[in-house]
Amino acid sequence: LVQDARGQIGITTGYDPAYRELAFPMGDVDARTGVCTDVVVRAYRRQGIDLQALVNQDMRKAFSAYPKQWGLRAPDRNIDHRRVLNLQVFFTRHGQKLPISQRAGDYRPGDLVTWMLPGSRPHIGIVSQRRSVQGVPLVIHNIGRGTQEEDVLFAFPITGHYRYLPPTAAQP
Repeated sequence: LVQDARGQIGITTGYDPAYRELAFPMGDVDARTGVCTDVVVRAYRRQGIDLQALVNQDMRKAFSAYPKQWGLRAPDRNIDHRRVLNLQVFFTRHGQKLPISQRAGDYRPGDLVTWMLPGSRPHIGIVSQRRSVQGVPLVIHNIGRGTQEEDVLFAFPITGHYRYLPPTAAQP
């Protein structure tokens, strides 16, 4: 997962949060752009896991479990998987929701971390196996300059820590 996220560095060089009509399943915005969630979605797709379809399926089953702030009355397969708050619900429901801590050792490669950025903007990234000189895991994310691997794990208030490996992808 980390390698598939890192493979986006230098390809996804822009940031564009615009709503787009997407193919379904496996729909994506242009690989040269996207948002933080697109880094996660694309990394999982390289693993054969389509979060667009999985989030849509889960929202159709349990729409009331998902945030309502966008005014939707039904799932929207073009955008739901591209919203951090929806991914937090999905990973809580279908993955492991792990404790939030300020200990670098609690975050393993492939873990998903969410933050609240200034201006109350949610953000998500994938924990790398690479570490800063201080020993803090780097994070692969797109915070506005394309996909980057950076020392940002403790730069913003952490709002979630998840591990997601669907049963079909689990190792024996």
